[in-house]
Amino acid sequence: MKYMKELRQKAGLTQAELAERVGIGMNTIARYERGEMAPSIQIAHGIAEALGVSEATSRSQLQRARALLQSKIKEKY
Repeated sequence: MKYMKELRQKAGLTQAELAERVGIGMNTIARYERGEMAPSIQIAHGIAEALGVSEATSRSQLQRARALLQSKIKEKY
């Protein structure tokens, strides 16, 4: 999720800082950013809130990203 990394960097947060704000592990944030896994809706909401992204914007982007990630994961396995 390239845009997630960009938003995190624009917010001036490290992966560890974002992970702490959301209540998940730093490795999980890294995996989201590399596109290895997609966050649940609840986690995505927490990420959006921590990054200061509006819920409408984040929901739309996350739904598109989630669908893309799921298709890529299916291709790998």
